[in-house]
Amino acid sequence: MNRRTLLRTATALGAAGLATGVPATPAGASTPPAGAPASTAGASAAVGTAAKSGSGSDGPLRVQVVLFEGVEELDFAAPYEVLSASDHFTARDVEVRYVALGGPRTITAAFGTTLRAGHRWAPEEADLLVVPGGGYARRDDPGVWAEIRRGALPRALAAARRPGLTIAGLCTGVMLLSAAGLTRGRPCTTHHRAQSDLAEQGGVLKKARVVDDGDLVTAGGVTSGLDLALWLVRRELGVDAALGLEAMLEYEARGTVWTG
Repeated sequence: MNRRTLLRTATALGAAGLATGVPATPAGASTPPAGAPASTAGASAAVGTAAKSGSGSDGPLRVQVVLFEGVEELDFAAPYEVLSASDHFTARDVEVRYVALGGPRTITAAFGTTLRAGHRWAPEEADLLVVPGGGYARRDDPGVWAEIRRGALPRALAAARRPGLTIAGLCTGVMLLSAAGLTRGRPCTTHHRAQSDLAEQGGVLKKARVVDDGDLVTAGGVTSGLDLALWLVRRELGVDAALGLEAMLEYEARGTVWTG
């Protein structure tokens, strides 16, 4: 186990204790003496139960986060972190991958961060496909507008739709879904500066932080990636997993979730 995994696991166990009101026993701590209060003696068992509640599905929850040139850093990082960390709070395995159209490659994000999309485009192998935004305020390269003009990513998103796949867009990434025809006639939301465009293109605009219309989930604003991911965790893995994450992150989900 590497240092980062060890730290994340320790944090998750502490969060599980906070969420259940039971203090977690640190790794390597001595066994509580006989006669100790039940809340202390049973801490490990309580953590094991609370931190590993889940949906009961046999297979892993497979998440793909889409990267493209000019993608907004917080848009992709927040869902990736939340959904990856959810693995500590559910019995169901959670696999989160960065993917890019055209195969594994290095991406330069909106503020100059470079990172590797390490996996090929394969939405047929995903349960959740998360589409971030970035660069919609400018019409030049790189960003959402450039991807819409090129057309390849919207076409790939349109072709990805199938039973069993939930496509989630946040911030101006929703405009990529709109360009793909996925929001037409559907309840949805996006960044406030793009909402009029979304409505003009046929989306049924809802003034909510997160809009859940079954296999289409959208969220508005750059920081909404946290709320989108927490909602997806709650929906797919259960309330206890979402509560554990909120305690670990020291963040409470914001806004109202619109559900159809």
